[in-house]
Amino acid sequence: MELADVTAGPADDGRWTLVFTRDLRHPPEKVWAALTEPGRLREWAPFESDRDLGTPGDATLVMDGAGTEETILRADRPHLLEYTWGGDLLRWELEPTESGTRLRLSHTMPGPEWAARNAAGWHVCLDTADLLLAGTPQGRVVGDDARDHGWQDLRDAYETKLS
Repeated sequence: MELADVTAGPADDGRWTLVFTRDLRHPPEKVWAALTEPGRLREWAPFESDRDLGTPGDATLVMDGAGTEETILRADRPHLLEYTWGGDLLRWELEPTESGTRLRLSHTMPGPEWAARNAAGWHVCLDTADLLLAGTPQGRVVGDDARDHGWQDLRDAYETKLS
């Protein structure tokens, strides 16, 4: 299993930010669509959206049957997407590369104890997104299904990498 490049450290507001960087074999426009379009999000993300996330404003994100009102703060197609999620801040940056896209996710969370857990979760989610982008969708992998896809081993490996 190849881990993503990750770092974690304190944010300006006393919280903690995980920076998760991964190269994808798909162009930025295609990755942007997976990050913003509700039909694509429901195939890989840990939540569903009531609307396209490609424009600033309010959106409802639903996870485990419960919806939360969130705010899309920035949407600069196909380079930058930033929004709130359950009190956290997600900032997705897309940079074109020769072979596709360098995706950099900055996930600001309550504290360092969340970093390895969230890194493992995003790893599983982005594996699933990569399959979707390649035209072989397998459907969302969350909760107990994520454990069956190596989440625990990933969490342990990211914890070691981040320490």
